[in-house]
Amino acid sequence: MSVQDLIDRYEVGGPLLAYAVTGLELSHAIARSGPGAWSIAELVAHLLDADLVGSDRMKRVIAEENPTLLAFDQDAWIARLDSHAMPVDEAVRMFVDNRRWMARILRGLPDTDYSRSGLHTERGPLTLAELVAGYVSHLDHHLRFLYAKRASIGVAIQPRYSFH
Repeated sequence: MSVQDLIDRYEVGGPLLAYAVTGLELSHAIARSGPGAWSIAELVAHLLDADLVGSDRMKRVIAEENPTLLAFDQDAWIARLDSHAMPVDEAVRMFVDNRRWMARILRGLPDTDYSRSGLHTERGPLTLAELVAGYVSHLDHHLRFLYAKRASIGVAIQPRYSFH
């Protein structure tokens, strides 16, 4: 996959998430249905949190020499940041806008910048290309859970594409 294809995949993640939560009522969003322990509201809050952290990491790799990329405790964030009560529609809008903004930055870079790297506190060295690909995969991973949760509460819809 070319760098531009990867950026396109990254950016289309916003509309894919927006589609995945289409038609959900509050009762659906806060239901604690399987798989996993999180509600759809918590899952969407996690996706936004992770994407905002990811954007910070990518910007650091672009702008700084071998920056430190801090890990975060996703379960603590869900538990302590009242993610269950956060409005899904707001989180999705922020996710879509963040992906669009970051894609604009990524498209303006020369291909050589995708080999720049930072040092993740748990995973070690990561290049910009690996970070972008990781956030594409992260969304795909969680969309599988979101669609399964929708099905388990009786509000299934068909995914817009096949997950890799």
